[in-house]
Amino acid sequence: MISVDEARALLFDLVAPVSSEQVPLTEAAGRVLATEIAATRNQPPFAASSMDGYAVNAAEVELHAMFKVIGEAAAGHRFDGPLRAGQAVRIFTGAPMPQGADFVVIQEDVDRRGDLITIARAPGSKSNVRPAGVDFTTGTTISAPRLLRPEDIALIAAMNHAQVPVARKPRIALISTGNELVMPGDQPGPDQIIASNTFGLKALLDRAGAETRILPIARDTLSSLETAFGLAQGADIVVTIGGASVGDHDLVSDVAQRLGVEQSFYKVRMRPGKPLMAGRLGSSAMVGLPGNPVSAMVCGYLFLLPMVRRMLGLDVALPAFQSAPLAAPIGPNGPREHYMRAEFGADGIRVCDDQDSSLLSVLAQANALVVRPPGDPSRAAGEQVQFLPI
Repeated sequence: MISVDEARALLFDLVAPVSSEQVPLTEAAGRVLATEIAATRNQPPFAASSMDGYAVNAAEVELHAMFKVIGEAAAGHRFDGPLRAGQAVRIFTGAPMPQGADFVVIQEDVDRRGDLITIARAPGSKSNVRPAGVDFTTGTTISAPRLLRPEDIALIAAMNHAQVPVARKPRIALISTGNELVMPGDQPGPDQIIASNTFGLKALLDRAGAETRILPIARDTLSSLETAFGLAQGADIVVTIGGASVGDHDLVSDVAQRLGVEQSFYKVRMRPGKPLMAGRLGSSAMVGLPGNPVSAMVCGYLFLLPMVRRMLGLDVALPAFQSAPLAAPIGPNGPREHYMRAEFGADGIRVCDDQDSSLLSVLAQANALVVRPPGDPSRAAGEQVQFLPI
């Protein structure tokens, strides 16, 4: 068996950054920017008022000064013509500053009678003018790679880009295996259960930026498994769930070898998730996950998500572990690295009582995985432990 870190390194060797594609700006949120993008204009493209008030020459601004209002400027409609001594232009937020004006007296500081205004209250020293290019200038860039947030989308729009270069979504095919499985909504037989792993993994991987397909359930026959692998052609990663152990009906490894897989490893020194296998199948990476639901999901967090992030070109591909004090004591750990379902809250982190790898209800209750090194001794309440938020 190999360690979790060794397994992750070998998995990284099976994937490479994906190509880029252009998508409409409206579809770019949540995608990964593939190449830097540059502003095509200044923002704002002109000096603009930041307040409603009156545009004047700053040299003339003093308490009780009087001005004649000669026009109006609004957003999208500038005042044409120069501003001369003793003149003012009524101006609204976002409007271009008139020629010769460099100060906006806010309307609350002014008394107006007809077309005459008087500065009735001390206007202060703030000009209330946004200089041209104060936000960004032509050529200002947004660096890549980066996961595009709504704030980034707004900035790209202001830079006047309707199309955005993003990393192509990694294509992942999920194959559940086993005669005991039926799809959600079907009527299970007396010895059957509902396939759940593929749906949890699809949600996990799609949220990370992948394009995930759930293929038909592969039965415990060589022909059914071969058909499923055939349907997975074109995927960057083919993920099988179940059938990767050593039982008489666990045929995934046999079929993969018949199809020419180049195996990278089999079994990882961890709990849950020990019977993990991986290799290369033609141009695809192949990952065989254990069939227990919690084992499959934990492997998804620890291995599949970092593979997707690496393919998207993100610098931070590895999961970010945090530390917190234990809210209750825990016993000693065994010889394998253990990822224990836990609840993180205001009083610290509390390990769930039952760690059986078949219990999805406990996984749904948890929001963290506490990481126990091999041979870790008993830990008292208040001691710091490492955990992965989920």
